[in-house]
Amino acid sequence: MTDTTTPAAPAAPSPLKPTAAEEALLAEGDLVADYLEELLDIADLDGDIENSVNNGRAHVVIDTDQERLVGKNGEILEALQELCRLVVMTETGNRSRLTLDVAGYRERRRVELVALAKDAIAEVSETGESVRMTPLNAYERKIVHDEVAAAGLVSESEGEPPHRRVVVSK
Repeated sequence: MTDTTTPAAPAAPSPLKPTAAEEALLAEGDLVADYLEELLDIADLDGDIENSVNNGRAHVVIDTDQERLVGKNGEILEALQELCRLVVMTETGNRSRLTLDVAGYRERRRVELVALAKDAIAEVSETGESVRMTPLNAYERKIVHDEVAAAGLVSESEGEPPHRRVVVSK
C-alpha cells in the first residue's frame, strides 16, 4: 500500500506572542472592558470597547458618539478612568496606569497640546524668556514635557493640582 497523502504545507509564521507583561496589561484591559460594558448597559449607551497595550500601559477605548462621556474639558473621562483604575486595584490588588479614551478625545487633545507646546517652544527660543502654560492635568503635562525635551529645551511643573502648570525655559 502506498501513501497518497500530500505533505502538509509549512505553517504560516505566527504573529509575535505578547510578553508576560503585555499579557498582564491585556488582562487588566479585559477586566476594565467588562466593567465598562456593564456601565454602558446600565446607562443605555452604545459604544464598542477596544483593548490594547500602548506605551507600556493598558489602553482602553470606547468608540462611541456619546461625547457626554467625555464631559467639559475631559472631566467625565478623567473620572471614568479613575473608576477603571479602582476596578483594577480592587480586583487585582495592583495599581494601574491604564489610559481610557472616549470618542477619540485624548488623541484630539494630544494634537492640541503638541501645538501649544510648539508655540511655547518658539516663544522661548525667540525671546529667551520662560513661558508659563495654563494649568494641565498630569497626563497632559507629560505630553508637553516630552515635546519640550524633544526640542532640546527644559520644562518643569509648578503649582499644586488642579492649578499645576508647565514652565518652559532654555
